[in-house]
Amino acid sequence: MPPTQASQSVTASALVDEYAKTRALTEALVEPLSDADATLQSMEDASPAKWHLAHVTWFWETFLLRDRSPGYSLFNEDWPFIFNSYYEAEGERIARFSRGMLSRPTLDQILEFRAHVDEAMQPLISREDLRPLIELGLAHEQQHQELLLTDIKHALFQNPLGPAMWEAAAPPANRQADGWYAHPGGVARVGHQAAGFAFDNEGPAHRVLLEPYALSSRLVTNGEWSEFIADGGYAKASLWLSDGWAWVNENGIGAPLYWREDEQFTHWGWQARDPNAPVTHISYFEADAFATWAGYRLPTEFEWEAVARGQEGEAPAHDPAGGNQLDRAEPPLPSGSEGLFGDCWQFTRSAYLPYPRFQPAAGAVGEYNGKFMSGQFVLKGASCATARGHSRASYRNFFYPHQRWQFTGLRLAKDL
Repeated sequence: MPPTQASQSVTASALVDEYAKTRALTEALVEPLSDADATLQSMEDASPAKWHLAHVTWFWETFLLRDRSPGYSLFNEDWPFIFNSYYEAEGERIARFSRGMLSRPTLDQILEFRAHVDEAMQPLISREDLRPLIELGLAHEQQHQELLLTDIKHALFQNPLGPAMWEAAAPPANRQADGWYAHPGGVARVGHQAAGFAFDNEGPAHRVLLEPYALSSRLVTNGEWSEFIADGGYAKASLWLSDGWAWVNENGIGAPLYWREDEQFTHWGWQARDPNAPVTHISYFEADAFATWAGYRLPTEFEWEAVARGQEGEAPAHDPAGGNQLDRAEPPLPSGSEGLFGDCWQFTRSAYLPYPRFQPAAGAVGEYNGKFMSGQFVLKGASCATARGHSRASYRNFFYPHQRWQFTGLRLAKDL
């Protein structure tokens, strides 16, 4: 997960402030959780909340303090084994499906670990030579903030009592008008092109040829998905990819994840399902089947990005500090906002592959993206659980086609 370049416009004091805010938000997100809550691991794809807290801290301790702070001693020499994720260069580690067995260390001990590392990091944060790695660490922690939220939601969903993480009522979603962003096609330059931070999989920037197309100005809603179900969408093999049809039948799939009757499970517990809210927690298979049923298709990642860059028409400009994305410890929920960012990650029909001339960085941090470019599909935009400032037009999220515990939705496309 190395950056393509550091942001030279970010001052040292701003970076210090961003570090403090990012670290504080992660801890604020777990304040409603007990030690038992924070230890839960509901499936292999998910991790316990306290593991996320410790893993991002292991990142700072390993790649900044251990390697670049002379005289620093590890907080606990046994902990790298349990909090390394999948960095082969960092040696042996606990199996992923065993993270939920870590009743020790306790949540309080992990918070002590975080405080220890934060204090030791202070002399390093403003060092210009470490700016790329600092920005990478911040982006890494923001990614885990989103994973922490989606993972604990899945864990609490397993409880038949339907416990809420926050006590509140979900606000009604905004109803969005129908519309399309038309693009004339032609040669478009895609990939990261600005001076700010980006992950290595967002580059190098390169040219692609686009045929004329249009991208829907809004996301598909819960109400529209209910129509798909009522029309037998999950029972018509003709709508589904072969692997998707097998997945539906093998797993008894008949609705998005977290749906039951007229309700859906949220961080507020079970809530009445809002027909105007964007549908979310769907798989690539479901998104593709719905698009076929509706008479449209999924966009490619380059079509989505060309609209997001404003290379046509009147696509809303993206303000990374705006939207409805996460910047405080509140329950995330897609609300039907305007624009391309901030409600749900949107499936494209593009395979997650390296761009032309892509080269992973040397060392352990180069393992994050390149070695996973196999079998996933690219998602664009951002979700209600994405930290503000973390999204951009060139960002490439990616998941396997059957996965749906993330805030995943869809935006339709059509040929012109």
